[in-house]
Amino acid sequence: MFPCHRLTPPPQSRRAFLRQAGCGFGAVALAALWAQGEIGGADAVPADIDPLAPRAPHFKPRAKNVIFLYMDGGPSQVDTFDPKPRLNKEHGQPFAVKIEPTQFNNNGNTFGCPWKFQQYGQSGIPVSDLFPNVARHVDKLAVIRSMTSQFPEHTSANYFLHTGTGVQGRPSMGAWFGYGLGSECRDLPGFIVINGGLVPPGGLDNFNSGFLPASYQGSIFTADNPPVANIARQEGSDKLQRNKLALLKQLDAQVMERLGRVDAVESAIANYELAYRMQTVVPDLMEMKDETQATRRMYGFDATTKGTASFARQCLLARRLVERGVRFVELTCPSLGHDRWDQHQNLKSGHEDNARAVDQPIAALLEDLQQRGLLDETLVVWSGEFGRTPFAQGSDGRDHNPFGFSLWLAGGGVKAGTIYGQTDEFGYKAIENKAEIHDLHATMLHLLGLDHTKVTFRFSGRDMRLTDVHGHVMHELVA
Repeated sequence: MFPCHRLTPPPQSRRAFLRQAGCGFGAVALAALWAQGEIGGADAVPADIDPLAPRAPHFKPRAKNVIFLYMDGGPSQVDTFDPKPRLNKEHGQPFAVKIEPTQFNNNGNTFGCPWKFQQYGQSGIPVSDLFPNVARHVDKLAVIRSMTSQFPEHTSANYFLHTGTGVQGRPSMGAWFGYGLGSECRDLPGFIVINGGLVPPGGLDNFNSGFLPASYQGSIFTADNPPVANIARQEGSDKLQRNKLALLKQLDAQVMERLGRVDAVESAIANYELAYRMQTVVPDLMEMKDETQATRRMYGFDATTKGTASFARQCLLARRLVERGVRFVELTCPSLGHDRWDQHQNLKSGHEDNARAVDQPIAALLEDLQQRGLLDETLVVWSGEFGRTPFAQGSDGRDHNPFGFSLWLAGGGVKAGTIYGQTDEFGYKAIENKAEIHDLHATMLHLLGLDHTKVTFRFSGRDMRLTDVHGHVMHELVA
């Protein structure tokens, strides 16, 4: 005779019992956390409950935080940090070496640099007239002239730069840093993207957490006040808000008891707590009442050139965020009415517009970080997704060039006043110390005390990492 389960529950397997019991114990621990007076009010919370709790690095770090100055569109290496006299000598002549397929294949003649280069500082690193303010800080920089990308078009190249792969859906490097180290700031997200007005091709997936827990994804701020919608707390709403959060906590705990540990639920709980705390700290963060007029002028708050004041606010906000312990801050380009650094035509006016917008604020950021003793522990990275061709597209533009381009690092244990790698005499292809984006990621992780081969997450049957199966630390850049 078969037993009837209509009136009595069916027998429960040992595995199901342990799963549900374990989740129930977790919910008890979670409830205890919420009962500590403030929502999530403990200063030190175990990492299995708070995914952003600080974690120890693999070895002694040189830096604690990252500020990534993302130059969306691809600045031209031969017009910024990699001078090539032969281009000007052969300007207007047919390009002397074989041309690889380009994005639009509308290729013209050799295109000389419209700006002059000068050597600056004790290091004598040459910088073009596009960056007179950053040039004053050249002895703080490590310039990489031999970076390469695997992709010649924006969306895939953006994914590659941000996530280490050229397809959608992988975790952003900011998410990986949060996963590896957590955050030293309990009241703000560990990975913040400051949107200057132009979300790059590829969209918000450049800042996503992919298969990592959702708590590590980038939070999008603006440089305006308020930076996040609905962040202001309504007067007299504190008790009502606490009651709502308590109810949500109970409902979420019940779901976890039934289904086990679910990332979406756990991340939602963490986000409720974080959003509650942000309502207190964000207004003070954005008011900037404690910043002097001299500091504001240094960054360019009163600049009249288009985009400068906007980017100045981004840079000062970035300093204030790392000052508060935010692990990874990314800045995006201000909107100038044309297509970022992506000058397929009108190279001179387009690059000058972009440089004017970012030059003074970036120089001020470097100086401010140093004056406050923060530059030694903050890694600053300036880069686009690729470079541009040394020959013209049409008559006055440059096409995409992934075969050799320039970027720079500063602070955070970087060997300052150095140049790494070399391109050929046209600035077309890397020929010495050729570097890949995987090497950049490995080096950034290394400077923050992480072995890139050990920062892994089990997904789809294998241990995934930011550098995949690639990447070498560029030790020549480490002080």
